[in-house]
Amino acid sequence: MKKILFVVLAAVAGVFVKKKIDQGRNEQDLWQQATDPVTKA
Repeated sequence: MKKILFVVLAAVAGVFVKKKIDQGRNEQDLWQQATDPVTKA
């Protein structure tokens, strides 16, 4: 029973960490777009 609980807890933690990483990546992409230098054509 403890093993199953540990596996479920590890899976939930993994999903949480992945969401945080994706959120950070998305925010970094937004800042990259906002701070790109403007090039004149």
